[in-house]
Amino acid sequence: MKNIFLIVLLLISAQAIAQTNSSIWEINNDGSIKWSVKDSGLPHHDDIEMSGKFISAVVKYGVEADKSFSIGREIVWPMLRIIPNQTRGGLLRTINDDVTKGIHIEGRRPKQEVVLQVQHDGTLQTKRELQFSYFRTKPVLKLDLESTYFVSYDQAAFCEKHVLHNPGDKDVFVEIPETNKQWVAHEERTVDGPHVVQYQSINGGSRKIGAGETIVFYVTISAHRQSDQALAIDVEQELVKRASFISMLWNNLILDTPDRTLNTAFAFAKIRANESIYQTKGGPMHGPGGLNYYAAIWANDQAEYINPFFPFQGYDYGNESAINSYRHFAQFMNDAYEPIPSSIIAEGISYWNGAGDRGDAAMIAYGAARFALTYGDKKVASELWPLIEWCLEFSRRKINDAGVVNSDSDELEGRFPAGDANLCTSSLYYDALVSSSYLCRELGMDDELANSYAQQASSLKMNIEKHFGANVMGFDTYRYYEGNDILRAWICIPLTVGIYERKDATIKALFSPDLWTEDGLATESGDKTFWDRSTLYGLRGVFAAGETTRGLEFLKYYSNRRLLGDRVPYPVEAYPENNQRHLSAESALYCRVFIEGLFGIRPISFNSFTITPQLPEEWDYMNIKKVHGFGEQFDLEISRKNKKIEVLIKDAKGKTLYKKSVVNGGSLTVEL
Repeated sequence: MKNIFLIVLLLISAQAIAQTNSSIWEINNDGSIKWSVKDSGLPHHDDIEMSGKFISAVVKYGVEADKSFSIGREIVWPMLRIIPNQTRGGLLRTINDDVTKGIHIEGRRPKQEVVLQVQHDGTLQTKRELQFSYFRTKPVLKLDLESTYFVSYDQAAFCEKHVLHNPGDKDVFVEIPETNKQWVAHEERTVDGPHVVQYQSINGGSRKIGAGETIVFYVTISAHRQSDQALAIDVEQELVKRASFISMLWNNLILDTPDRTLNTAFAFAKIRANESIYQTKGGPMHGPGGLNYYAAIWANDQAEYINPFFPFQGYDYGNESAINSYRHFAQFMNDAYEPIPSSIIAEGISYWNGAGDRGDAAMIAYGAARFALTYGDKKVASELWPLIEWCLEFSRRKINDAGVVNSDSDELEGRFPAGDANLCTSSLYYDALVSSSYLCRELGMDDELANSYAQQASSLKMNIEKHFGANVMGFDTYRYYEGNDILRAWICIPLTVGIYERKDATIKALFSPDLWTEDGLATESGDKTFWDRSTLYGLRGVFAAGETTRGLEFLKYYSNRRLLGDRVPYPVEAYPENNQRHLSAESALYCRVFIEGLFGIRPISFNSFTITPQLPEEWDYMNIKKVHGFGEQFDLEISRKNKKIEVLIKDAKGKTLYKKSVVNGGSLTVEL
């Protein structure tokens, strides 16, 4: 059996190497990625989602067989609401207009447009040649066109900057379309409407470009209520704000390992994780995106997946959105212990609970307790405590005769069977109990309550083993629910919360051909459906359990595919459902693979955490610079020293706060 799994591992490793060698994209020195367009592999199309406080856009771009560029935009304005004012109630428009296609040079359309390069750095950039001739008898000449596409950080606008350069030795006359279009969403279809969408070119018209000279023109796509004044957008200023935002993210929580692809994928994941926060009338609300999920929060995407990540990043607006999300959920606490809705929608004025109790209370308690400990603010933790306590009690009341937690479904909302009690809900509740036992003590509560939570966690851990522990398809792992006899991706969940009794067989099952596919973990053995969240939980759990060799091979494969393959540059949601959208919280889960998996950080107080470094054998070091949380900003450096692992922590000024050695995979307690 061991030899079989070794063969499988080698095959996957070969796939990873092949994928790397055949990657479409490459990493630039500044951390951006570029696609140098060649004649082969065309046409090729992809899309990327970009978000700001008042807008989100899925930009669909591609290079056609003749090497010309194509672009389309599906834009959502989440706070311009339409009727019915539900989950998908943001104003949406598809705009495929492209002023660059209307450029005339010397009175004619370019003979050919050739894309040379496409680049991502938090914006989408292209470099093109527009080839032309004065007369048919003269040689083909060219103009260079560089375009940048991005969303405004804090305005309801999508922006384009186009730079047209004449590299030749003759003056050239060009005509750039001057466009000002409007679409009006009727007041009967809108909330507080009508809403106006405006597409406008700036600095166009008939121009002369001297030899060696450059001209710049712009496009803005914005929206506003007809009763409000139209936006006046300075594209250059908006580009500075977007670049400043990306720079802030890339200069905090910096992953530094010997693997450049992992470092870069981590940097890009921070963009998608942090940009998708909308300034709603209900306060800042992080939203998944995907043209559907905005100005709303979910117990899984926000409370469970991304909120525990925000304190590490040090982005104040992200932390505000996390606190705000828990405040919204807290409004639904009730004495009858009826379920909290799965989602708060429409800027906080309504809710959705169409899937019943998905184990949402366990998700919320899990995320809120981890967030409170890492954020390290006693006042905030005290505010969140009643919600955490209510969710723990709700889950306790759902414990069945087997000692595990009943729920109507899980976060997949009935897409796949979950029985009356599933492994995910009970595992999250277990971790919430552990975190809450720490939090009780930090808040100065009686030891009796903290001990009670710890004892409940211990009992639940044993019951998880008794009820869910099973041989499934030849692996001594977990059944996902009673009666389940097919391997499921979520068997990884116990590994992410420190339950390792079945780790060896579980890891073998996860990486077996029964579950692992070219796109990561299949949701269920034998099914083509995959959700990246499962793969990212799985990788985090595998590292936490100490399986660094196989974990690193699979992480490299996954990261190469997502950052440099044919669907870039972020983790995705699912396939075939919604065709691999760039939902935001999945990118936070990617970052947590490192923070909680490889580095093994687990908050235990407002100023302390345990760390269980799992340094891969092929690495001599791994660092995270400018980590936030626990009342400090600090650098965390892990290195191999004399057969042991040295853990070094420095403050923002370079002063050593902590230095100890431990065997690889051993745990230390760090107090700052």
